[in-house]
Formats: sequence, C-alpha cells, structure tokens
Amino acid sequence: MTVRVLRDPWGVPHLRAADAHALVVAQGRVTAYDRAWQLEVERHRAQGTSASFLGAGAVGWDRFARQARLADTARRCYAALDPATAAWVRGYVDGVNAGLPAGAARAPEFAAVGLAPGRWEPWTPLAVWLSHHVLFANVPTKLWREHVAGRLGERWISLFAADSPATAGSNGWLLAGDRTASGAALLAGDPHRFIEDPGVYQQIRLACPEYDVVGLAVPGVPGIAHFGHTGGVAWAITNAMADYQDLYAERLRRRGGAVEAYGPDGWEPAAAHTEVVEVAGGGPVEVEAVETARGPVVAGGPDDGTGISLRHPPRVRADLGFAALPALLRTRTVADVDAAVDHWIEPVNVLQAADTAGGLLHRVAGAVPLRHPANRLRVVPAWVREHAWRGWYAPMPRAEVRGRAVMANARELAAPLGVEFAPPYRADRIRELLDAGSDWTAEAMASVHTDTHLGAAEPLLARLGALTGLGPAATALRDRLLRWDRRMAADSRDAAAYALVRAALVRRVAAHPALAPLADPPAYPEVFQPWLALTPRVALALEAVLACGLLPDGDPEALVRAAVEEVAGAYADGPPPWGELHRLAPWRALPGPDEGAGPPLAGDHDCVLATSSTPGVTHHCLRGPAARFVWDLGDRSRSRWVVPFGAAGAPGHPHHRDQTPAWLAGDLLPVTTDWDQLTEERDVH
Repeated sequence: MTVRVLRDPWGVPHLRAADAHALVVAQGRVTAYDRAWQLEVERHRAQGTSASFLGAGAVGWDRFARQARLADTARRCYAALDPATAAWVRGYVDGVNAGLPAGAARAPEFAAVGLAPGRWEPWTPLAVWLSHHVLFANVPTKLWREHVAGRLGERWISLFAADSPATAGSNGWLLAGDRTASGAALLAGDPHRFIEDPGVYQQIRLACPEYDVVGLAVPGVPGIAHFGHTGGVAWAITNAMADYQDLYAERLRRRGGAVEAYGPDGWEPAAAHTEVVEVAGGGPVEVEAVETARGPVVAGGPDDGTGISLRHPPRVRADLGFAALPALLRTRTVADVDAAVDHWIEPVNVLQAADTAGGLLHRVAGAVPLRHPANRLRVVPAWVREHAWRGWYAPMPRAEVRGRAVMANARELAAPLGVEFAPPYRADRIRELLDAGSDWTAEAMASVHTDTHLGAAEPLLARLGALTGLGPAATALRDRLLRWDRRMAADSRDAAAYALVRAALVRRVAAHPALAPLADPPAYPEVFQPWLALTPRVALALEAVLACGLLPDGDPEALVRAAVEEVAGAYADGPPPWGELHRLAPWRALPGPDEGAGPPLAGDHDCVLATSSTPGVTHHCLRGPAARFVWDLGDRSRSRWVVPFGAAGAPGHPHHRDQTPAWLAGDLLPVTTDWDQLTEERDVH
C-alpha cells in the first residue's frame, strides 16, 4: 500500500505515503471522509450556489460571490499556477472527489437538505481559500467610513477606528531559546475567527520521504498554510491588518446592449452578464455581474447609474499565493520559510518562524499595492487617474527577534501597510506574561493562551471612579467594579457586572441624538450589513466615541451614570457569573435542533483569551480561538494543540466534539509523533 492512514486518540489523521503526490491525494480523501458536509458547504459558497440547498438566507452571500467573481478569479489563478503546483492541487481534488461519497454517507446533513455530494474542480480549493478571505481586509470598513462621512461630516470619517479590532485576528508569540527551559525556541498562538462547527482548522500530519509535517490545515485546501512544524522548522501567522483592497465609485450606463463605465479616459466598455441563483423553497434570483477596468462591481449597477467596484490583488495578479503551500511543506530552516512565503499573496499576514538551529524569523508576507493615500481610507472615484494602482509595496517589513516577539494585530510591524489595527492590550499583556519567566515550556504556554486580564476595562473604570452623587445601589456597584481584579473569569460576578454596565452604556451611546444620522444603515448589499450596524461599531470604539467631542459636554458622564444606575436597578441581588451570560454560539451552515445555551466561557474581546461578543447586542461568543497550539523546536513531540470541537465533522461521531472539554478548560493536548502510538485505519475510504 502506498498510503497509510493512522489516527491518534483524538481521531487526528496522520498520513504516510510513498511520495508527495500520493500524500496530497490522501489528504484530500481523508478530509472529504472526515469533513464531507463542511467541504460541500464551502464549495457551494465559493461558487455562489449555497442558496440552492440552504434557502433564502444564503442569497445575499451567493449574490456577492457571483458579482465579486470569486469562482472566475479562482479559475484564473489556477490556470496561472506553475505546472508542479497545479498538479499538486489537482491531486488534492482527486482525493476529495474519491472520498466524498463515503464521507457524505455518514453526514446526516446531506439527507436533511436533499443534497448529493458534487464534484470538485481543480480550481475549487483556490475558490474556497478566496471565499474565506475576500472580506478579511477593510472593504466593509471603507463603506462604513463613507457612511460616517456622508452623515456626520468628513471630520468624523475615522471616528470609529480607535485601532478597533476587525472580525478576525490572532495572538502569536515566539520565544528564543534563552527564554525556554530546553534552550530551544517555542512558537505559540491562537487564531481568532468566527467559531464554526465543524472547525475552520483541521489538525493533520502529512508524511512522505520528502517531508513530515504536523499542523493545522484549512479543510478544502491542500497542505498546511498557516501553522505547521516540519521537525526542522515551525511557522505561524496572524492577520497583519494591512489594507490591500480598494473600492472605486463607478459611473455606469447602458448603451445599446452593452454596459459602459466612466474611467480616467472617458467612457469605456465594461464586461456584463447575467447569472441565476437557485433558491431552495423560493424562486430563482437573477444577478447581473459587471466588471469595469478597476474590478467587479459589488454594489449598485448600470440601472442605478452608479456602482462600487472591488480591486484586489488576486484578481489583478491572477495569483492567490498557492505556490507557497507545497514549498512550506519542504522547509527545513527559517531561510526556507522566508523564501516560501515570498510567494504569499492573500491575506497579508505577519509571520513568525523558528528552526532547530536557532534561526528566528519575524516578517510580513503578502501583496499590498502602492496607491494614493485616500484609497486606503474610503471609496475613491474611478475616473480620477491618481487613484490607479502603481506597483507593489516592497520589501515587506521585517524585524530582528531579540528574546521574544509578539504579534497580536496591533500597530507594530505592519503599521506602514494599514489604517486600523487592534488595540495594544493583547500584545502588551502577552509581553508582560512572557517577561515574567525565563524557563518556559510548551505545557506552561496554556497559562498565556487563557489569560483573562482585561486591560481595556481601564478607561471605563476611570469614568466610573469619577462619578459622584450615585444612588446607594449604583454606588455599591461602582465601588465593587473599582475593587475588581480586571479578570473576565467565567465564575466572576464582577466581570459580569462590568460587561453589563458596558453593554448598557453602548446601547445608550448608540441611541444618542448625536449619532442618530448613523442609526439607519446605508443601502449597501446584504453581505456588508453586519459591518454597517451602529451599535457594534460603538462597542468596538466606545472610549473614542465618548472622548471625541461629538457628544455635548456632560453627556458622556451622564450616559455612564445612567448605565450604572440601570444595571444596579436591574440586578438588585447582584449579577450572575460572567459565564452564565458569555456562552459559546458557533456558526453552523445548517442549524440543528435547539441545543439550548452553549457552554459558559471566560475571556473577552481584548483579553489574550479573546472570546468575543458584541457588547450592547449579545454577550454570546461568536468568535474566538479557532485553535491553540505550541510548536516546540527542541522536541516536536513536546508540542501541543487543541481545537474547539474535534477531528470529525459528522454529528454524533466520537471525535466530533471530544476536544471541547479540553478547549473550554484551557488545556493543550499532546501532538503525537511516534507512529507506534497511532492506530491504523485499514479502510482507507
């Protein structure tokens, strides 16, 4: 047999093959067997066909996928791959197609919606990758800034920035050997994404005579892109928060049977055609896809006379960076990783790597265009020549690692490439924790992953401390919060009290007359609406809004006072523990029977344990650590990892949610590297 499939006690697949091609076929096959439903949902989303079985709720995304030309961009990028990478991707697809029938047979969701597994095309993994990341950058934020500028005035265009976090980010840290017990480097982190069931990361091991790599793969994409350990070198990434996508205001018109757009040289032809989105339980929806010289039109259209086009590197360059993926598997040193990620395109990441010889790497990887500064802030006019792209930012920023390096989406290494970054709270706290010790081990890293100290609470607590004349209950609540240890522990009633006051304040600020012009979201397509709602924007930039001068003098104090009085009155017997409010609410493509409230969680948005809710809207956690890992460069078998659910995607499977207790407890599970400790599957599916 040229391929062996073995499993560790948590069902994680360890694959051994006679060569790299047989291995990538096996990766596709075992992924389809373990995650068939997830793969089919991702394939349909990438193609803009998910409404055909998910119903009307998926039409908004499908419309965007069609108009943004996601599948067509993936086809172009696949056609431009070098022959070896194309063959490697095609091998993965062959494996997926071979494994889907058996995988679908044990996934009840297929029968529930009457769906049969479809056929993957060679370009489908590229489309899946693109659909995951096309909204990772700042496209919705630019639409929000336009809304703010139009309703409040130009001076307030960046009001809600305040280095506020995006919907996805990560923690990552690298410790040189002089900071560890073994004398070898440790590399650790936890990607923060929307928590999905099944999980967005797949633990896997890929071994053949050329390489032996453990890591976290993205189901539907070959190789191990973001987090891997080859035995000789390990790497990890976080979102760089770079700005590399532009939106252009287009003037559009129909002329005869054609569509034209107004560019720097006047009216010019635009490509246009109509597609049909099939909708389960409803009638078909026609979607007109228009593309100008800038890019696909994702809002508006010829019948409106105006539109907004999207320009982004994969569409411009016909390159998604997939050549980096097989190259990463073959790396042995940080120099190899450095060279491999020179091929990286999207998304733009901050990368760290360490090798067994003591090499360390901290750099940015990806493609960022050079253009007018206004392009990075807002929608710019397509007909003004100064807003055209004029090359690429190079070289990408990098930094020497001295003892330790931290990456947590803050305004640091990637500062020249972006506009808005995460606040420094997580990064500063990680540094503080790491600097408290000098003999770190992989096991001890769990204490960093799960730290719940909330430095972001200080501005609001300072406002509370300045209040006078409160009623007795509110005074007691205020004093309680001032004594609080600032930890968002699941069993902490003080943490809940803080969160309740914060939420009440967010709602009151969002309802203030000064922000009334922003209350109704702009009429952009449905897919952008989550980023255009006022209350979540206030929640992410609360202190900036209170301090900016937009609210009349005295109003911020009055709003804080009203919020603490409200919570004191509503919880006369004291608040519940934070974990009773803050519960996991994972996204599922097909919601199952009501399972009640999810498990209680510690943490908060700006804790290292970044379990994020939307203050003022819900305390439930929608995004957080989609995985945790520690790569040990002294001995790979000392490495650790965990995911929120498990290796299998099928409900009811023993490995569907068997890692959830460890994830909730903050525990890390061993990475098994001894083949003799694994159990072989005789049925290779």
